[in-house]
Amino acid sequence: MERITVQDQVTGARFVGYGDNQDPARVTAVALTDASLAGGQLGIEKNSLFFPPRVFEGLLAATPEALWHDASRVIDELRLVKSPREIAYVRAAAAITDRMAAAAIELARPGVNEREIAAEVHRVMILEGGGNPGFGPFIRPTPRLGQEHTTWQDRPLVAGEALLLEMAACVNRYHAPLGRLLFIGGRPAGSSEIEQVCLEAFDAVVRAIRPGERASAVYKAWQDRVDAAGLSHYRRHHCGYVVGLGFPPSWTGGSMVVGLRHDSDMALRPGMVFHLLSWLMGTGRGDYFVSNTALLTEQGCEVLTRAARRAENG
Repeated sequence: MERITVQDQVTGARFVGYGDNQDPARVTAVALTDASLAGGQLGIEKNSLFFPPRVFEGLLAATPEALWHDASRVIDELRLVKSPREIAYVRAAAAITDRMAAAAIELARPGVNEREIAAEVHRVMILEGGGNPGFGPFIRPTPRLGQEHTTWQDRPLVAGEALLLEMAACVNRYHAPLGRLLFIGGRPAGSSEIEQVCLEAFDAVVRAIRPGERASAVYKAWQDRVDAAGLSHYRRHHCGYVVGLGFPPSWTGGSMVVGLRHDSDMALRPGMVFHLLSWLMGTGRGDYFVSNTALLTEQGCEVLTRAARRAENG
């Protein structure tokens, strides 16, 4: 198999690698053979967004003596608690995310095209030092509120509609997501009540996140506030999830989503970073959405993204 010599442009170090036209299964098999591991017990991430079955089948064929085990959560578990340097990257990303959101909120007015908002968000993101994010940014008005993970189209904003903004800056591949719901050209009748419930439920989550607490207890704090508002029928699959190092198509910090779910017994530890979401859509009493990146410290939960939580654009 052809090998090439690569030089690191920053450090000047030279190492042997492979061209991007090489078969990844064969490259991996050669690397395992060179390390005298091709006949050993090896782990693989079967539960992954980025590992096609064809590659795994090729790897099995190229390493007939190896014993392969499912090690899907091993790396994800190691990534849950961030180092001080990783946290510094997330903080830097959060500051850029705030400026991206502020620019979008300032621009969003009746008649402004969704593309203009997308262009302004990208302009700020790039000039402020952000890299290519794993997701979004997501920019979608009332007709597409239910189409999660879709984004801008060639369409002007309309007075009386809502506009969902969800975005994350990326610094050295570390993300800090934020989400807001705007009202364009006036607030719908009755929306203030559901907005208040949503914001108070978010604050309940922040108070509940403490070292040693279980993820299920954090979700319960969110649901309890929603239930108290007479919305006990309303359920979400989570009220947040772990974020950090991410590559397209995700900013979740791993190969799969690690959520703050009603049935999760995950113990929270200082150094974890979450995208916390309070999401009330289709309740019959109005819609609202707010989300922020938050860091768990020894003292408690620190919200890192600080863009205005309420916005009404005329």
